[in-house]
Amino acid sequence: MASERTTQTKTTHRELANPDNEVPWEDLEVTVPNNRNHVSIVTLVECTLVELTHEDVGAVFVEQGVGRMKRTQYVAVDDVGEQFQKRHFDERLGWHETAVSRQTVRDELITQLTRSQSGVSGFFTVKSARELQRPSP
Repeated sequence: MASERTTQTKTTHRELANPDNEVPWEDLEVTVPNNRNHVSIVTLVECTLVELTHEDVGAVFVEQGVGRMKRTQYVAVDDVGEQFQKRHFDERLGWHETAVSRQTVRDELITQLTRSQSGVSGFFTVKSARELQRPSP
């Protein structure tokens, strides 16, 4: 029941804050490598953390290297945005889930988005929770 109330409250808040049904998080995306400065990356990550806390969304980072793909998803698990679920998928190892703090999510996203390694490319975006891939049971 509490989760239904939270979902209903989030939906109502979203409709009041955004009467035209524009999705405030839809522009939170970036490719890696990129030419953004550090302040721009930190700002993007901070905006993402706010959206993860207040909307039913998850942050997704996909990294592609030579013959290998990795996907990391972050989803808030509390209403204050201090605890997150990290879902990591590696083609060779499968899914791994763990609980992480807001600071860990912040640090990991900043590190991922500031990479400029050769042979590694990636993409970061924010997606609605229903669009996130789920680990197989």
